[in-house]
Amino acid sequence: MRVARHRAQAGVTLIEVLVAVTLLSLLTLGMFLAMRVGLSAYTKANTKLMDDRRVAGAQRILEQELEGLVPAFAQCGAGPGSPGARAAFFQGDAATMRLVSTFSLQQGWRGQAQILELLVIPGDDGFGVRLVVNERPYGGPMTTGQLCTGVTADPSGTGTVAHYLPVAGAGPRSFVLADKLQFCRFSYYSRGPQFNSPPSWTSEWARKGWPLGVRVEMAPLSPDPSRLQPISVTAPIHVRRNPDVKYVDQY
Repeated sequence: MRVARHRAQAGVTLIEVLVAVTLLSLLTLGMFLAMRVGLSAYTKANTKLMDDRRVAGAQRILEQELEGLVPAFAQCGAGPGSPGARAAFFQGDAATMRLVSTFSLQQGWRGQAQILELLVIPGDDGFGVRLVVNERPYGGPMTTGQLCTGVTADPSGTGTVAHYLPVAGAGPRSFVLADKLQFCRFSYYSRGPQFNSPPSWTSEWARKGWPLGVRVEMAPLSPDPSRLQPISVTAPIHVRRNPDVKYVDQY
């Protein structure tokens, strides 16, 4: 009787324990790998989304800075006993541009007008180029006059054109608008030399007044169809003032 009761008791063999532990380990490993793949996919998608937002935001900022151009003037050569020469404030060539805008990176449309300096500089380790912008507060014609080195007659024979100091390079407070670019260049939509001449694009601004539009041409250094790429930006300049006329809201 005792032997029969002993044989009726349930039990687990060592092999069964080893099989159960092995299956549980495989299941845990599978769940861990699935979570790892999911987290990796989420990280990659989030990184790509943030890069796309950064590119779109930088292009929107660039458009707003250009469209917020202020028809400011520079009092060139002003000093004790000399009022200096008054000239429209705008400087531009293929790699640098200087203007006054009502839009700033720190305060948006709500803050003080800023003197913007946009420039193209070499990228990291000399690969490609990047577009950066410097900001400084605008305090009237005397502020912009500090950047002026002199004036010459306009090629059209009317008014004067100012010459400015070179745009300073990038510094600790410079903001990168676009990076890892194959090229970046500026061009300006200018009225024709004659009254009935059609407007045209030029790579250097050497006329009085302000352009009708500004175009920033960009191309990525390494094109990637799965990511939002920097594209060329064309911004109209809504300034229709004659630089030879002093309006009542100017000083």
